[in-house]
Amino acid sequence: MAGGTLYLVATPIGHLADITFRAVEVLRDVPLIAAEDTRVTRRLLARYEIRTRTVSFHARSDPDRSLELLAHLRGGDDLALVTDAGTPGISDPGEDLAGRWASEGGRVVAIPGASAVLVAVAASGIAGPRWTFDGFLPRKGRERRERLARIGADERGCVIFEAPRRLGATIADLRATCGDDRPAAICRELTKVHEQVVRGTLAEIDARLAAGEMPILGEAVIVVGWYVSADHRADAGSGAVGTAGGPPDKSVQAALAKVEALVRAGTPRGSAARLVADETGLARRLLYRVE
Repeated sequence: MAGGTLYLVATPIGHLADITFRAVEVLRDVPLIAAEDTRVTRRLLARYEIRTRTVSFHARSDPDRSLELLAHLRGGDDLALVTDAGTPGISDPGEDLAGRWASEGGRVVAIPGASAVLVAVAASGIAGPRWTFDGFLPRKGRERRERLARIGADERGCVIFEAPRRLGATIADLRATCGDDRPAAICRELTKVHEQVVRGTLAEIDARLAAGEMPILGEAVIVVGWYVSADHRADAGSGAVGTAGGPPDKSVQAALAKVEALVRAGTPRGSAARLVADETGLARRLLYRVE
């Protein structure tokens, strides 16, 4: 279809020099930039002498703003979308706008660059070879408990965004779900002058936060490290499922069936896995499977 191009332009997460030449060119060439906070974006534009007109577009924008931006694109004009920091579409409304324009046959182009997720994974050194991204966790309720349970049961690393005032509570919840010894890191002020990456077990980090030993300023990226169980270390490369020197596959399958029976009877999956783990001696993470 005829129409403009929607550019999803990654911007620096802290250090203003962390922007690509291509991103600067796009921001100069488009007739309009939709920004999460125009005041923040203007500082970046001023640094690179970009005079493109900007409008605000964020999670609390009036629905009419999305319609205005889509109308702009339908009229054949290009649009650049930026957030305050990082790559649009990651835990912000950029994904919805891109999806709607793509569903109409419009052209969507991502201009790669800085990402707090990737910086935290690289800097923490604990995420492991496979990891997940969970964005911001729900603040409370059943959905939060279920998300935390899934993280605790998953042997992969996990990356989470968190606001400063909720950081302590989230670390405490992760500790309760994942265990005291699960490695973790809090990454804050990434690429800025006061960048800090604090590593340790969840118990150690929880204690430091409770003691007021860490500054709670700015949004943080939490990295929960990958978990390598004893049975996986022993069975690496063999494809076996079970615990080293422990029950064979049939015992594991029987334990899984018992978990499913408890879940069908109304027991939360996390609690069912814990009960059967206590009874059989199998690792709870091995028994927490969502079909």
